[in-house]
Amino acid sequence: MSGLTPTKNSAVTDKSKWSNATVNTQSGERLFDLTRDDDQRMNQDTMQRFAANEIRVVAKDADEAGVTPKGFYNKTAELGLTLLPIPEALGGAGMARSPVSNALNAEDLAWGDMALSLGALTPQAFVNTLLDQGSDAQRERFLPRFCEGTFVSATTALMEPRATFDPMEPQCTANAIDGSYRLNGNKCMVPLGESAELTMVIAQLDEEGPAAFIVEGTPEGMTVKREEHMGLRTLELATLTFDNVQLPAEALLGGRSFDLQRFVNLSRIGLCALAVGCCQGVLDYVTEYVNERVAFGEPISNRQAVAFMVADMATELEAMRLMTWRAASRAEQGLDFHEQAYLAKVACSEHAMKIGTDGVQLLGGHGFCREHPVESWYRNLRAIAIMDGVASV
Repeated sequence: MSGLTPTKNSAVTDKSKWSNATVNTQSGERLFDLTRDDDQRMNQDTMQRFAANEIRVVAKDADEAGVTPKGFYNKTAELGLTLLPIPEALGGAGMARSPVSNALNAEDLAWGDMALSLGALTPQAFVNTLLDQGSDAQRERFLPRFCEGTFVSATTALMEPRATFDPMEPQCTANAIDGSYRLNGNKCMVPLGESAELTMVIAQLDEEGPAAFIVEGTPEGMTVKREEHMGLRTLELATLTFDNVQLPAEALLGGRSFDLQRFVNLSRIGLCALAVGCCQGVLDYVTEYVNERVAFGEPISNRQAVAFMVADMATELEAMRLMTWRAASRAEQGLDFHEQAYLAKVACSEHAMKIGTDGVQLLGGHGFCREHPVESWYRNLRAIAIMDGVASV
C-alpha cells in the first residue's frame, strides 16, 4: 500500500464551503451550495494567514504558561470580527450578520489553536447576542465600544457547576425588586472570566423563565475565581459567584422575552466549528508524520492499521464539517435549525475526542511527549463535549 497523500496545511488552502443556499427554480426546494462567496474567500485568506502566522507560532508557549501572550487579543481585534455586523450608525461596518461566515472564520482560526481562537471569538458571541436579542438602547450603549479598534473583553456565562446541569434550566436566579434585579448563583467555565469588562449572565427570572443580564465589571457581591483545567489553559476560564448582586432595570437584555434555545443553538454551531478547525490541524499534522516516520525500512503510513486510522479520522472530520455547515446555513436562511445544531454538537463531541485520541495514538511514544502539539490539541478537544453557551455565531 502506498503512503498517504500529504495534507499539511490543508486548512490553509482554498476549500469549497457553504455560503448561502440556492433555490431550485423548478421544484422550489432549497439546495446546498458549497461555494464560498467573494467576501468569504477574502475572509478565509485573512483568517488562515492569521492562524498560521499569529496563533500557531505562539500556541505552545502560551499553553505551557497558561496565559495569553501579551498583545495577542489586540491583534485579533484588527480582524474586525466584532466590528463587521455592527450598524454603521453605531460605528461598525454594517455588514449583514452571517452565521455561515462566522462558523467558517471560527474553523479557520481554530486550526492555529482552539483555546486562543475561542478567546478571540468570545466578544463576538456577546455582540451577536446583543444584536440578536438586545434592545435599541442597549445596542446604542454597548456596541460602540467594540468599534474602537481595540479588544473589548466581553463574555457570556451560561454553564453552572453541577453534575445535572441543563443549559435550558439555569439555577442562577434573578429577582425583580423595586425596579431593579438581584442576582444570585454560580457560573463556571466562563471564558475570559477574569478580565471581562462585560458579562452576559443567563439566569432564571422569577417565575417567568430564563433571561439574560448584562453585568458591567465586577459589582459588589460578585466574586471571580480562576479555574484550572487540563485544556483551554489560556482561556481564563473562571467561576463567577453572585451574592445579592444589584443590577439596574436596563441590565435585562431585550426585555422579558429572551430566547435561550436560540442562544444555545447558535453557540453549539460555534463550538462545532472550533472543533472542526482543531481536528483539521490534528489530521494535517499526523498525516505528515506517518508519511515521514520510517520503521522497518518504510513509512509507517504503508501499514494498513495506520492508513485506516487516518482514513477514519478524515471521514469523521468531514461528517463533522458538513453537519456544522448545514446547521449554520439553516440559521442564516431563517429556517429552524435546532435539530441540526443539536446533532452537530453530539457528533462533534464524540468524534472530536476520538480524532484527538487517535492523533496521539498515531505518534506512538511521541504522542505522549509535549514536544509535539497533538497532546495539547487532544486536551483542548476534550472540552467540546462539556461546554455550552460560548462562541455564538
